[in-house]
Amino acid sequence: MEFALENSRGKYSSLGTEFQTSALFSLMNGMTQRYEAAKLREICFPTSLRLCVFAFKAIPIVALLLLSVGCASTSAYRVPLTGDIMVDGPRMIAEGPPRDRVLWQYRTAAAAMRRGDFEQAKALLDAALTRLQGVYGADAEARKSRGLFNEEARKTFIGEPYERSMAYFYRGVLYWMDGELDNARACFRSAEFEDSGAEVSEYRGDWVLPDYLAGLATTKLGGKGDDELKRARANAKNINLPDYQPQANVLFVLEYGPGPQKYSSGEYAEQLRFRTRSSSVVSAQIKTGSINLQVAPTDDVNFQATTRGGRVMDYVLANKAVFKSTTSAVGDAAIISGAILASGRNHRNSAADEIGLGLMAAGILSKFISAATTPEADTRQWDNLPQFISFATLKLAPGEHVVTVEFNDINGAPLSHLTKNITVNVPSDGDKVVFVSDASITPQSQ
Repeated sequence: MEFALENSRGKYSSLGTEFQTSALFSLMNGMTQRYEAAKLREICFPTSLRLCVFAFKAIPIVALLLLSVGCASTSAYRVPLTGDIMVDGPRMIAEGPPRDRVLWQYRTAAAAMRRGDFEQAKALLDAALTRLQGVYGADAEARKSRGLFNEEARKTFIGEPYERSMAYFYRGVLYWMDGELDNARACFRSAEFEDSGAEVSEYRGDWVLPDYLAGLATTKLGGKGDDELKRARANAKNINLPDYQPQANVLFVLEYGPGPQKYSSGEYAEQLRFRTRSSSVVSAQIKTGSINLQVAPTDDVNFQATTRGGRVMDYVLANKAVFKSTTSAVGDAAIISGAILASGRNHRNSAADEIGLGLMAAGILSKFISAATTPEADTRQWDNLPQFISFATLKLAPGEHVVTVEFNDINGAPLSHLTKNITVNVPSDGDKVVFVSDASITPQSQ
């Protein structure tokens, strides 16, 4: 008995890393022969026999599953990076892992907007949002990730709710630039929708600026944006949102500060968490001609990331972790119990002997399942998001205007190295949308 117990522990306690196929099937053959002998002797223990049947049938399936998971070939994507997002982004989109393509489209689109390359940003966001809209229905990697035996990080990246909301928000701004207010409104509403699945009802769909701008677009299109304005004001914190001014023809969209960072924690790194960084910029100032307008933050992206509550995949990942721990413990207990029963010296080929073999088989099966479970959280992230987004509306005469945008610290003093100079060309009809980030190149014309 002592030998059998040590053998079980030594050979099977770390099957996730020291799985030996030949030893497994040798043990299976031995167990099968003893099981057949028990059947021929017509030992009347149907429960133990059913346990054996189940375990013997399941072990080859799980073993093959483990082999397919462990031995599946993966393409090596070795893409040299330069540190310049406008070089690395297109390269990774074209040559990198397909599951990361949306991630790089997000990142590159944000960088392109800060350089004033709005055409490239539109193309990238259109591709990313098209992928986002279809990923849960048709994407094979996303379906695999929803299973218990695949890593979360292997799925096609579409981002957390706050990341998807920002993708729609940026696209809405770009649609407004092109005068397509109906499409801009649809994107702002989609930004709110992406946030509407939070488990904590207090934080469902609580973005301020997407609601406010959706209502402003409705007002400019001749409708009533009262509902959106009411929701935006209800969610606004420490800011007084102005009434809609349909006659205002210039919309400034501002962003500043560092966005959230993802990391994993927990016994199996199954818990997705967020780290927020303090921003040296807490407000902005728009200056042009006699206008000197202070702009406070409207939305805090860090807040959206950390108060979103658990998404559906958080729950699944948590179950994976509990499942892994539980099945592993069950496997240990079953193997040890089976070894004790199967090693009885006084009753060779007894019923207890056969029950023991069944328990050992079931225990090994449980250990296989535990070894195959991969609960690690997906910490890929849209790493160049801002912390704050805000806006201002002005009425300016058609023509060229030189605008200075300053980004201020907590004392209201401008951080000179972040000051942006923008030449704004206001059309004679329609709206002018000006996008300025604390990371924008300067000077530039819009």
